[in-house]
Amino acid sequence: MSTTPDRPDDDEVLRALERQLAGDDAATGPGAGATTTAGGAGDDDLGFTVPDDLGALQAQRPVTRAVLLTQVATAQPLAAACALSKVDADVVPTPVGAVAVLRDPTAGATAAGALSALLRGLPVVLVERRSGELSAARWTDGAHAADLAPGLVLSDVPEVLEDLLLTDLAVDGLEGVVTSVGMSRVKAMATLTRFGRRKG
Repeated sequence: MSTTPDRPDDDEVLRALERQLAGDDAATGPGAGATTTAGGAGDDDLGFTVPDDLGALQAQRPVTRAVLLTQVATAQPLAAACALSKVDADVVPTPVGAVAVLRDPTAGATAAGALSALLRGLPVVLVERRSGELSAARWTDGAHAADLAPGLVLSDVPEVLEDLLLTDLAVDGLEGVVTSVGMSRVKAMATLTRFGRRKG
């Protein structure tokens, strides 16, 4: 998608995780934010109204879906990263990389902060849906970095990702879904090691 940074391969993601997990898991460090690129369909093409001022209006509306867009290429390493970050999510593979659909859609900010803190230097984009309206924000190194235009985030996305964000598509009916729920730390580390060796 045009507003998601060019996706590195899983080697780069795994190296970032190894650097983070080599010391204190809670450690954070400086990292580069994501660069967004304008283009693609406008908000009206998505069938959603995105008001100019979302702040107080959106705060009063419950989030019905929250999805984390990342640079991680495949589902298994992202599910492992979610497990290590204590983020309960079902990770869906898509042609533009793996995305994490949160089990608790109201926990988007907490989840984005935790996952981006683990994936130091690699941005995480949180997209939330409230009452038919979308909001998007980029998180880097555990902190909110910038709000993004939802229409730009969704330009040129594959159909499965569009359906996840714009409809109530059931995740459990999709192929290749990997969940972080119930994944132990040992299994998560083993998954990252296995994928690291596979790439090596």
